[in-house]
Amino acid sequence: MKSSAALRQLGTTQQKLLRKLLLAPQGASVELLCEALGVTHNAVRQHLTALIGTGLVERGDAHPTGGRPQSRYLLTSAGRELFPRNYGLIATGILEHLYAKAGKADVQAMLADMGHSLGAAAAERIEAADTDEIATALAAQLDTLGYEALAVRHGEEMQVEAYNCVFHALAKSHPDVCRFDLAFMEAATGRQIQHMECLLRGGHSCRFRIGKPPTV
Repeated sequence: MKSSAALRQLGTTQQKLLRKLLLAPQGASVELLCEALGVTHNAVRQHLTALIGTGLVERGDAHPTGGRPQSRYLLTSAGRELFPRNYGLIATGILEHLYAKAGKADVQAMLADMGHSLGAAAAERIEAADTDEIATALAAQLDTLGYEALAVRHGEEMQVEAYNCVFHALAKSHPDVCRFDLAFMEAATGRQIQHMECLLRGGHSCRFRIGKPPTV
């Protein structure tokens, strides 16, 4: 379930409580939440207990007040991820700015270089000998980046299928970003990668074929 949809699944009061905590990076007390939400202490505590149980909120350090210390409650990283972030719009703006300043060829080279650098780091975790093992390990690495990737057999060989292009919205107007994917996979595996099927071109997935080992 997408984060924005997961947030909408919560009740109105819990949504307001989470938004209040989002605006309070140092944490908020029960008293502050009562005032902000217009509900009782018991109601706030019940909602906090439920949200702590789902891993969206955590209890922080007590805050000294001159009397009895007040407990503070904070969003967890999972709680923060519920709130949408328009990465696509920001990334598109950055890329268009780079095209204007550096030119198409330099931007293409930059994307490939970024993919190669990250792929070189991933290569340490892909220590397989045959293509089937490499496909499985590469799919696992792509999956950790959000590609929803699997190693799938096509004929006599394993290929990698990615069902969630992390650059999908951006790639519609700037297909050059696919150079990052290919550079990442080639650096990670030490093999040439063929882009066999593409979500942007109506495919069911982004499918990649792993080339033969380089000849010595």
